[in-house]
Amino acid sequence: MIYKRGKKYWVKFQHEGKMLYRPTGQTSSTKARQVEARLRSELALGNYGILARKAVPTLSEFCEDRVEPWVKSTFEQGSPKTFLWYRFGIEALKKSAALAKLRLDEIGPEQIAQYSSERQRDGLEISSVNSCLRCLRRVLRLAEEWGVLTKAPRVKFLAGEHCRDRVLTPEEEALYLNAAVPLLHDVSTVLFDSGARPEECHRMRWEDVTWVNGRHGTLRIAHGKSKAARRTLPITPRVRQILESRWQAAQKPEEGWVWPAPTKSGHINHDSLKLQHKKALRLSKVRPFEVYSIRHTVATRLAPHVDAWTLMRIMGWSTITIAMRYVHMSDERVLGALASIPAVLSETGDKTGDSAEIALPPAELKALATN
Repeated sequence: MIYKRGKKYWVKFQHEGKMLYRPTGQTSSTKARQVEARLRSELALGNYGILARKAVPTLSEFCEDRVEPWVKSTFEQGSPKTFLWYRFGIEALKKSAALAKLRLDEIGPEQIAQYSSERQRDGLEISSVNSCLRCLRRVLRLAEEWGVLTKAPRVKFLAGEHCRDRVLTPEEEALYLNAAVPLLHDVSTVLFDSGARPEECHRMRWEDVTWVNGRHGTLRIAHGKSKAARRTLPITPRVRQILESRWQAAQKPEEGWVWPAPTKSGHINHDSLKLQHKKALRLSKVRPFEVYSIRHTVATRLAPHVDAWTLMRIMGWSTITIAMRYVHMSDERVLGALASIPAVLSETGDKTGDSAEIALPPAELKALATN
């Protein structure tokens, strides 16, 4: 029989008491059935060469020969941050004493646990170790998708990872912005008012800013980690004031970076504002938070006021389930919702007529009267 794994079909059949699984390399079910018929014919004719398995490469060889070229061609230009994430994770895998020299089919839960312990001994935080494990999981799944492995092993992550679930209050936002240097103030204001990812804001270009659409203009996010990330967002009054001031100071360019900087990419990046962010936290005395927490803050503020699909569109999520990681309702809001339950039930009771007489059929009324 044939079955689908990812986008391509595989063949499953029994031969001499053993279950065999083979990739067809086809996305069409008709062509996949033709491949299945050919395999069965060759087995019937005694051609057992098709059962000979190719040599499985080591993890280091697979990363170097297959994964690295794929990453470079796919992410280097379109998603530089994703490219850097892969590069860091792949380099760690190639240097690993626990995994690098093992064949892919020799890697199991025990070896993955050893790799996790190895990264912890190197001094990495739990979040960084889990990032390496996510890269390993992706590499193993690519091996399965490309037919090198029959099934990728399960990768278990470490518990206790530091999450970016910090939500800033409006007071904390004001204190932070007042203590920030002009560049950090402007970039952070755009993040607070748009919910854009930091790298999306860093890569803003003047040709993506429109002054006439909407009430105060719009901002087009042209690049992102998925198709859903490419979207158009309305500009708030204070963001328009910031962008207009920068546009006029730059002599009203028609194209170019909104936040130019002497970096390899030509625009600011996370490292450009790291020191300024730490200084603003120290001066404002706001409890420390990561810049990405601003995105969590925006999602949490918007959630009670818009429907789920609108929120997904604004934030650039590919699925609504991602909202579970970004929306963090406060205890006060939860308690307030619970406190309103009696009033809601009371209103519902009045509307449904709890105290009204219930009309019964004549036969049932006659039976009640008799009893």
